[in-house]
Amino acid sequence: MHRRTAPRLARILACAAVPVMLVATGCSSDDEKKETTPTKAPTANATPTLKPAAFAKLPEACKTVPAKTVEKLVAKADPKEGKALPASDTNDSASCFYSGLDDEDVKDLQYRSLTVSLKRFASDPTLGSGEKRAQAFLAQQATKATTSDGAKNAKTEKAGGIGDEASTVTSDSKKDDNDFKNVTVIARTANVVVTVKYSGAGYEGAKSPDVGDMTKDAQGATKEAVTSVADANKNANKNEAKDEAKDEKKK
Repeated sequence: MHRRTAPRLARILACAAVPVMLVATGCSSDDEKKETTPTKAPTANATPTLKPAAFAKLPEACKTVPAKTVEKLVAKADPKEGKALPASDTNDSASCFYSGLDDEDVKDLQYRSLTVSLKRFASDPTLGSGEKRAQAFLAQQATKATTSDGAKNAKTEKAGGIGDEASTVTSDSKKDDNDFKNVTVIARTANVVVTVKYSGAGYEGAKSPDVGDMTKDAQGATKEAVTSVADANKNANKNEAKDEAKDEKKK
C-alpha cells in the first residue's frame, strides 16, 4: 500500500503547486507593468504671468515739447500751443501738430511743421509684454517713415541717447511744387513709443533747410517728449499717494 500511495501523493502535490506558480507569475507581471508605466510630468502653467507695463498713462500731446522748442523749430506756429489730433483713447495714443510760415523776409519764406505722436502699450497675456509690443511698433514706424507722403532718398540710422532705443529716418518729398526735407525720429521708452516728424521747405525759390540742423532739432524735441512721459507718470503716482493718504485719514 505504501508503494501505491506514493505516486498518487506526488500527483496531488504537483497539482496543488500549479495555482501557486500562476499567482506568483501574475504578481510578477503586475509589478513589471507598474515599473514600466511612465509617470506623467507636471503640467506647466498655461498662462504665464506678465510684468505690468512701466507707464500707465500718457502726457498731453501738446505739452510734451516746451514752448521755447516749438518757437525755435516752427517759427510763427499757428496756433502756438499746437493742434491736438483726434484719438479714440488719449491714454493709449495722442498726437499734436504744429505748422507755421516765417515770412519776415519775403525773399526767404520758410515753412516748418512738427508732429509729435505718442503710443502706449499695455501688457497682454495673448499679445505679450508692453515693452515687446512697443519694440515691434517702433520697427513698424521706422519702416513706414521711409515711404510715407511720397518719401524719396530715405535713410535710416540708429539714434543713441534717446529713450531705450531710437531710430532716425531722413527723406525728401515734393508737395505743391515745393521740395521738402523730412526728419522722423522714433523712440521707445519702456512701453511707450514717441514719434516726432519734422518737415521744412523754402517757398517761392527760397533755399531748402539743412537736413543736419533739422535732425539735431528733431532729436532734441524727441528727448523732451520722452522725458515728459516719465514726468507724467511720476505726477500720477504722487497724486495716487496723496489720495491714499487722504483715505487713511478719513478712516
